[in-house]
Amino acid sequence: MKAVQYREIGAAPEVVDVPEPEPGPGQVVLRVAAAGVCHSDIAVMSWPAESFPYSLPLTLGHEGAGTVAALGEGVTGIAEGELVAVYGPQGCGRCAKCAEGKENYCLRAADLGIFPPGLGSPGAMAEFLLVDDARFLVPLGGLDPVSAVPLTDAGLTPYHAIKRSLPKLRPGSTAVVIGTGGLGHVAIQLLRALTPSRVIALDVSEDKLTLARAVGAHETVLSDERAADRVRELTGGLGAEAVFDFVGAQGTVTTAGAVAAVEADVSIVGIAGGALPVGINTTAFDVAVAAPYWGSRGELGEVLALARSGAVEVRVETYGIDEAPLAYERLHAGKVNGRAVVLPNG
Repeated sequence: MKAVQYREIGAAPEVVDVPEPEPGPGQVVLRVAAAGVCHSDIAVMSWPAESFPYSLPLTLGHEGAGTVAALGEGVTGIAEGELVAVYGPQGCGRCAKCAEGKENYCLRAADLGIFPPGLGSPGAMAEFLLVDDARFLVPLGGLDPVSAVPLTDAGLTPYHAIKRSLPKLRPGSTAVVIGTGGLGHVAIQLLRALTPSRVIALDVSEDKLTLARAVGAHETVLSDERAADRVRELTGGLGAEAVFDFVGAQGTVTTAGAVAAVEADVSIVGIAGGALPVGINTTAFDVAVAAPYWGSRGELGEVLALARSGAVEVRVETYGIDEAPLAYERLHAGKVNGRAVVLPNG
C-alpha cells in the first residue's frame, strides 16, 4: 500500500510502498478515507537528530477517519464497513487519567512506549491504518469523513481548551483567538456556538483574517506589534476574559499575556515554543495560564455532535496521497486556508 513517511532527519516526507497491516487480537484495520495535515507534523520533521524521540521511518498523520476493513480476534462492538474517526492521544487505558476518559493525559504512556498514530506510531496517511484497540474509534454518525477528520485534532484541541474557560465567557465578555488557521478558525466557531462572548481574532495573514470573519469573528486584528494595544482599545482597556493562542511563538504568547484581563484564562495551545511568565506586575491579577493538550475521548464525541448539528464546519483543501508532500509545502508556507486533508484512497 502507499504511505506518506518521514524517513530521514531533515528530509521532506516521501510517498512509499509499505506492507498492508493485518490485525492481531483486539486490533482493527481501517481503510483510510481521510488524513489531516497538521503543523505538528512539520514540528516533528524540524527536530534535530540528537533530540528526535521516534523511530524512522515514520508514517505521518495523527488525524484519521475511514471504514473498518478488518477485525482482529476478540474485537466486539464494532462492525466491518462502519465509518469511524480515530481518537489520537491514546493511553494505557488503566491509569487514573485514562479511567476518566482523559487518555490525552495518560500517566503511563511514555513509560510504556505508547505513541499517537503519526506521532511515534504508524499514522493515518496511508491506505490502511492499524488501530490497537476499538475504544480509540468513534462512530462518525453520518458525517463526511473528509470534512470530519480535522475534528479529531483541529476541532478537539480547541474544544478542550475552550471548555475549561466556559465559566468566564459570560454575556459581555471577550474571547481572543490568536492564529486563525486550522485550529483557530474552528475555535472561532466553537466560541460562537458555546458562548455569548465577543470574539476578536488575530493573525498575520489577511487571507486568514478574512476566513476568521467568514466563520464568525466579531472583530479581526492584524497580529503585529500594535495588536495588544488594538485589542485593549476594543475592550475599553479591560482586556479579554479568555485568550487562546494557537501559534505559541514568543511574540504571540507575549501578546496573549498583554491582552488578558483580571482573572482571565490564557491557553497556550500552539507548539512554537513560547512561554508566559506569571507573577505580580507580570500579568493582570489572578491570570491563569495553561498549556492544554488535545482532548478526551468523551470530548471528541461532543465535537462530532456539534458538527452534526451544523455548529462547526471545517474548511478543507483536499489532496491525493501522491500530493501529500505538496500539502506539507503549502502548509509550511502559510498558504493553506483552513485544513489540508489527504485522501489516501481517493
